[in-house]
Amino acid sequence: MQQFAKTNSMRNEIISLMVQNGLEDDNYVEMLDYTIDLFESHGLGADYYGYHNINHELEVTYVSLLATKQDRVQFTNEDKKYLYIAALFHDFDPEKNIDKPHEESVIKFISTDRKLRQLIDSTKIDLEILKVLILRTTYPWSGDLRKNAEEQIKQCFQNSDLTRNNQQYQQHIMKIGEYLSVTDRISGYVLGDFTKAIEMAKMNAHALAWRPSLIIRSSVAYFEELLNKESDMIKGILKVLPKEMRKNFFDTVLSFMKIRQQEITIQADYAYENLKLVPTIECMTTRNDPNFIKTLFEIFLELPRPLQFEKESFEKSIRDPQIIINTLRLNDKNGEIIGFVKGGPLEKYKLREEIRDENYGLENTIFLEPLALKMGYWGLKGGSEMRHMFILQACSMKYKYLTSFALRDVIKARIDREQAEFVTLFDPERWDYYRIKI
Repeated sequence: MQQFAKTNSMRNEIISLMVQNGLEDDNYVEMLDYTIDLFESHGLGADYYGYHNINHELEVTYVSLLATKQDRVQFTNEDKKYLYIAALFHDFDPEKNIDKPHEESVIKFISTDRKLRQLIDSTKIDLEILKVLILRTTYPWSGDLRKNAEEQIKQCFQNSDLTRNNQQYQQHIMKIGEYLSVTDRISGYVLGDFTKAIEMAKMNAHALAWRPSLIIRSSVAYFEELLNKESDMIKGILKVLPKEMRKNFFDTVLSFMKIRQQEITIQADYAYENLKLVPTIECMTTRNDPNFIKTLFEIFLELPRPLQFEKESFEKSIRDPQIIINTLRLNDKNGEIIGFVKGGPLEKYKLREEIRDENYGLENTIFLEPLALKMGYWGLKGGSEMRHMFILQACSMKYKYLTSFALRDVIKARIDREQAEFVTLFDPERWDYYRIKI
């Protein structure tokens, strides 16, 4: 379903569905274009490596309009106006310092942005009802998050002349909100195969500063909760979606569960000492072997895109004697390669332009690229052992400093242990650039 990869294609698909749902007026199209412009201008366009970018917003809008003929919620033409606008803006939080949107910030924005208010007013909808739908997309819908959202929803219903004394209409609006919440959570997974799904999971993990070992485990928990708590609404929505989309969704769920089973098997083997992780310094003869390079590149591609440094010159870097490369092998130094670390002189790397490293050009700093491990082997300390071996090699090569990227809490833990220091911090991903003295 490559047509959904580009914003323009998705825009055209949405416009087609808008016409089918009675939303053909120019102000609705203008609202769509304004949304795209807003996301792009705030750095949340298709290039933003976070789950909640413009692609997600458009996917949710598309699937929400596509599935309106399901039988769990009876949509009136007026309801579809609210659904469309809420779907378009439900995650727009331009000031966020983490990827996960804050619904209160979203509501503040749609209430105060002059251009958007003009567009909303032109549709003659009730802003308080729109706020309710956005608040209902709060996830998870449990605990304090749900309690806080419900308190605000109650106030919104009280503020609206349409809902204040109409309990039945309030329940109907909440049902629309539930529908939007479910389409919000499944849209990306029905619009692509497992390759897209695993990339979304990595985006979510990277943007929320999760450790890689949590990706599969959290994804499985996510789908199990969704299928258990929202089974009725999901069945209704999936029933009216094209067969290919239904297949995408269930193939994705089954694939995540299968990988999780493999992870547990690996962890059990490690715990029972049926497998060993062996950090290995690779010689240049091995590094010039095309099969060795191919194996490393396949593992490299499992990293989230922002962590794939110097992708275009990957093969050249493996063959470069100035680059340090250690692998992690199974059971012995000739075993299957399941991970690697790589790095070299800081001057060989073009890092993010925000970084101003005072040692750049002094040839006293080695840069360690993000550790790369096969899925299933994170959390078994093999990465730490490779990193330690890398630092020892850098020390023997007379480097004074090592710089790299790591999660903020990981760097904080290294401040006392390794005298690590922050050089540049990055939000919302909290994947920061740091330095240690070797």
